[in-house]
Amino acid sequence: MSEPTELNELTGLTGGPTGPAVTVIGLGRMGTPIAVAFLDAGYTVTVWNRTTARAEPLVARGAVLADTVTEAVAASPLVIAPLLDHDAVRQALGPATAALRGRTLVNLANSTPERARELSAWAVGHGASYLDGAMMALPQTVATPIGFFLYSGSPDAFATYRTELEVMAPAHHFGADPGTAEIHDLAVLGVGYAALAGFLHAAAVLDSVGTPPQVLAPLAARWLHGMAEFLPELAREAGSGAYAEGVSTIDLNRAAVDGLVDLSDSRGIAADVHAPLKALLDRRAADGHGQDSFSSVFELLRAQPASPAD
Repeated sequence: MSEPTELNELTGLTGGPTGPAVTVIGLGRMGTPIAVAFLDAGYTVTVWNRTTARAEPLVARGAVLADTVTEAVAASPLVIAPLLDHDAVRQALGPATAALRGRTLVNLANSTPERARELSAWAVGHGASYLDGAMMALPQTVATPIGFFLYSGSPDAFATYRTELEVMAPAHHFGADPGTAEIHDLAVLGVGYAALAGFLHAAAVLDSVGTPPQVLAPLAARWLHGMAEFLPELAREAGSGAYAEGVSTIDLNRAAVDGLVDLSDSRGIAADVHAPLKALLDRRAADGHGQDSFSSVFELLRAQPASPAD
């Protein structure tokens, strides 16, 4: 993993690390724990940040602070960019396009499928391999089994650097299309947001009778743990389209959601969280599927084939 001669000449660097090396561009809330994870794993870690003071604790632990972004990119074959968004990545790496040649760029910034594809084309156009990544983790769960990262883009790059990627978190690759990781990221986030919004609605309901959210939290966590164990069965039913044998029917859940909405209305609590689900359950029941599994709501949510007229 030694540095190519032409890049040494480009940046003025000589020698360089002979062991595993990685560069981290951006030392924000996620960049710093990522750099720490690589240091703890024994890597030579080069870091760059617009505000150099943020690098001082990492340098004290053995990281190398690059004076310029070009120097940082040239220092390692693997360049990881946990920046804020697509524009921040382009702005940070803009001066270092020549140094990108022969490197693998891992973009961990917030993005969209379209912008991930755009950034991939930009990086590949400058001679780099590209992986788009989505961080399903908090700073404290980096380098633990709790967090996980989703990737798409170059399969060869993922295979080559999987060991390095899994220093940060368990890594999952979803194909060559650079935009696919972002689609999976948003889908998983959607599950979490629905649960969090449901928790806050429940907290509002219990607040109306004097029960604080701190009392609800352990009860909700225990219930969500059981719900998580039910997900494989829900996935099996939705994947097969076999809804007749489900243990939790549309009518059963419709009654419960109706109760939630009625309780909310009676206490002046916004029912916005559950009103869309009520509408879906009502529609499914009206279509004659009241005894089908709750998972059959999937049939109303999935994309429908376009009609010939469309």
